[in-house]
Parts: sequence; C-alpha cells; structure tokens
Amino acid sequence: MILSSNETTGAQVVTVTSQRIDAAVAIQFKEDMRSATEGGSGRVILDLSGVIFIDSSGLGAVVAAMKQLNGVRKLDLAGLTSNVDKVFRLTRMDTVFRIYPSLDDALAVERS
Repeated sequence: MILSSNETTGAQVVTVTSQRIDAAVAIQFKEDMRSATEGGSGRVILDLSGVIFIDSSGLGAVVAAMKQLNGVRKLDLAGLTSNVDKVFRLTRMDTVFRIYPSLDDALAVERS
C-alpha cells in the first residue's frame, strides 16, 4: 500500500507514502484509495506533501479517486510540492480540486 489513512474531526486524511505517482503505481494508487475511503463519510483530504513527481497517469489516478467518491464525499488536496503543483495548474486541475498549501491549512477549513 502506498497510502496511509487516519480519521480526524470531520475529515479522513489519506497520506501518499510514495514520492511518485506515475504509471508504475497509478493502478495501485487507485485500488489503495478505494480501499482507504470505502464505507467512510465526510470529507477526504489527500496529503501529497511527500510526492515530488506526478505524471499524467498519476493525475488520472487522482481524478479517478475523486470519481470513486461518487460526489457524496469531497476530495481536497493538501501540501502539493512545487513540481506537483505545476502539473495541477498546467492541466487546470486546480479548478477541479480545492488545493491547500498544507495539511494544517486544509484541516483548519470546515467543509462538508
């Protein structure tokens, strides 16, 4: 598993433990996200602070993870490193996700 998950007040925090989300781990990422988030309720915050590289397969896997939540739960992103942030902005995915500078910033915002 390339993810760890824990519940906080009002949110589930899923942390990516791999430095890369690319074609080599995209399928595993999607499976791990499904396992980590199924059956839960409320907001999901994906902590990407340890990720230094993401490619189009990784980006697609993050979008797929959002779709797996079926619109019932929200997926927010936190802690994007400079390179990962560039990918989200260049692909305009920053208009699809709420992105927070850090996990603490994301947790400070109440969202249902």
